Amino acid sequence: MTSQPAIPQSDAGGSSLVTVRIGELAVSRTPGTVLSTIGLGSCIGLVLMDAERRVVGLAHVMLPESRGPEGDPARFADAAVPALIHALVGVGGRPQRLEAVLVGGAQLFAASQLEIGVRNAEAVEAALTAAAIPVRARATGGVAGRSVWVSIDDLSVTVRAADASPVELYRPARGDRG
Repeated sequence: MTSQPAIPQSDAGGSSLVTVRIGELAVSRTPGTVLSTIGLGSCIGLVLMDAERRVVGLAHVMLPESRGPEGDPARFADAAVPALIHALVGVGGRPQRLEAVLVGGAQLFAASQLEIGVRNAEAVEAALTAAAIPVRARATGGVAGRSVWVSIDDLSVTVRAADASPVELYRPARGDRG
């Protein structure tokens, strides 16, 4: 039986937990850093990484599309993908080496006909396709909220659904991690 992955925590040993809130994005290449977003419902936690350069980014996407210039590009799928790519390139990532992991997009309210979670996932995937970025793993849909943690040290993506144990959703193959 394999052990459950631990949820990364900030500690006095030099690791840093960076929480990404709705409409925000963060990037890092600093060892010991963990990017996280908590309580994804219909929102999408979009992870982009260049495993060879050990550069990781996380955006907390709230809605499928912007309707013009907005103050928080990470809030909207159509703006978040290019904004996160730009931020990753700014810290040394290469667009042709980026790969994606998607988390969230749940339908939390059965009575809702809006299907925001499904629309968010579709919009993020369309923007990733347009940017030629492959999706390596996803934990989307369903009716449970999720949280996600991305470790710079081993490039692992850990997900925990509400009332469930954390699971490692993705980790690049060793050959991809330079």
